[in-house]
Parts: sequence; structure tokens; C-alpha cells
Amino acid sequence: MFNNLTNFTFALILMLGSILSISSNSWLGAWMGLEINLLSFIPLLSNLKNLTSTESSLKYFIVQALASTTLLFVILLLSFNQNYSFEYYPHLNIILNSALLMKMGAAPFHSWFPEVMEGLSWSMSFILMTWQKIAPMILISYCLFHKFIFFTIVTSILVGSIGGINQTNLRSLMAYSSINHLGWMLSSLLISLNHWMVYFLFYSTLSLSIVHTFYQFNVFYFSQVFSMLSNMPILKFSLFCNFLSLGGLPPFTGFLPKWIIIQNLSVTNSTLVTMMVILTLITLFFYIRLTYSALMINTTLISWNKLWHLNMPNLTILLNFFSLFGLILIMFLFVIL
Repeated sequence: MFNNLTNFTFALILMLGSILSISSNSWLGAWMGLEINLLSFIPLLSNLKNLTSTESSLKYFIVQALASTTLLFVILLLSFNQNYSFEYYPHLNIILNSALLMKMGAAPFHSWFPEVMEGLSWSMSFILMTWQKIAPMILISYCLFHKFIFFTIVTSILVGSIGGINQTNLRSLMAYSSINHLGWMLSSLLISLNHWMVYFLFYSTLSLSIVHTFYQFNVFYFSQVFSMLSNMPILKFSLFCNFLSLGGLPPFTGFLPKWIIIQNLSVTNSTLVTMMVILTLITLFFYIRLTYSALMINTTLISWNKLWHLNMPNLTILLNFFSLFGLILIMFLFVIL
């Protein structure tokens, strides 16, 4: 990904833009940080050897430019009054939230996100799913309009669950999974920023374990996973267990951040938590369906004495270990401490 100095420079500016946006003490400075982040991410997306990545970068630029224009428009309207407050301008707060949600790809502003993901490499897809959400998510925590955020949370989880049911493209599936997790991240902001950080770190690690496996074997469709990993049942088992962990099935690691949010949010808003859990079960349904197909139907017999001689990268093994046994290890540490 960063095989030359140019890409490394753009990646560094990308991170600096997000940090500038987060640490700014004015909305105009936050907007400038978002623009620096955008203009440094576009060259990383563009790849002359792949026309689909160029198309995705153009789509991404158009959507982000629209969101940035809307954000700047609201900032200018609010700056006309020196003592501006979102309490006196709730309609502007909704527009500001909508612009930041569009930058993240949350529903109902999500339609661009799966289309952009389909044309990207796995490394760029991972950055789009994780790092590009940090600055807008923290900025939206400064101006939460609760009624609108409640609607966005439910819509994001519903769209992410239903949209991934019939997907065969792995990048589209990961995109809808990201939209689903965006709803949980927004709900964690209703509790505190620390809860969001915990959820985001767990989600990023689980996504890294899955994306890194796909990157190592250069697979983009489920049919490739079924065929290429048929001779590696241990890796196939760990990969689909990672999917179940990403869906939040206990006792895998992905259930722990959801457990924390459910426990804290059920005290103040039990209705919202109930809707979130019910809609997330749809995600678990198609994850379990794919896992059953991979492990029970689309499989071939193999000599068990050859299973332990498979050459898997050390990072893949480490990430899969975290995804599969992280919750057990964390509970064991809680008992010791």
C-alpha cells in the first residue's frame, strides 16, 4: 500500500487532517481538517492499473464534496450570530448532523458506500471502514441531536442487516456490515466517548483480521473463499468464526462491546436497545447461513495429518486468535484482577 514515498506522504497527510479536525477549537478548523483528509485520500484511492478504483474515487469525491459544502454552509449560517447555539437553531443542527453522517456513510445517507467499496483494494477498503470514520464520529458527538440520531441508529442497523443478506461480493458485505456497526457506534456516543472508543477499537481489530485474510489470499467473492480455502479447513474455520464474531455472537470477541453498550444503554433507553438487538439478529442470520454453507456443504475431505503443516502468516494467526478467544481471555483477566 505504501510502497513509495508519494503514497506514504499522502497517508501521513490523511492522518494529520483527521487529527487537525478532531483537535480544532472551531467548526471552520474542523472543516479544514476534513478537507485535508479528503484531498489526501483521493490520490490513495486512484490506481491507474485498476479502472474501478478510479471510478470509486470519483464517486467518493462527489459525495464528500457535497457533504463538505453542506457542512460549510451550516457553519457560515451559525457564524452570523456570535453567540450561536444549537438549542436555538435545531434545524441547522439536523443539517449539520446529516452532513457528518453522509461523510461516514451512515443510513439514510449510505447509498454511495457499498458502490465505492466495490472498486477498492482491501487496504483502501479497511481505511475507508475505520480511519475515515474517526473525525466525523467525534465531531458528531459535539452536536448530537438525539431524536434524529435515534432514527439514524435504527435505520443504519436495519439497512446494514437487510442489505447484506443476498451479497456475494465480500467488499459489499463488509460495507453493509460497516453500516450496521455505525448504528452501534452512534448509540455508544449516547453513553460516552470512551464507550465509542472501546467499540471502535474492537470493530477495527475484527475488521483487520478478516480483511487481512482476504488480502493474503486475494479473494473478493464467496465462491473464491469456498474453493481456495477448501484445502485449508483450519483457516476456513477461523475465518468464518471471525464473521460470527463481527456479527456479535457470544462467546466471541465481537459480543463484548455490544454487551457493554446494551448494559449501559438499557438503563436510559430500553426501547432503542431492544430494536437494535432484534435488527442485529438479521445480520447473525446470514452470517450463520454462510458459515453453515462453508463448513458443512462446500467442503472437501482432507487428510488430518496435513492440517498442521499449513503455512499461514503469523499476523493472520494472531488476529484470528484475538477474534476467536479474545472474550475468554478478557474474562479470565477480569477474574485474576
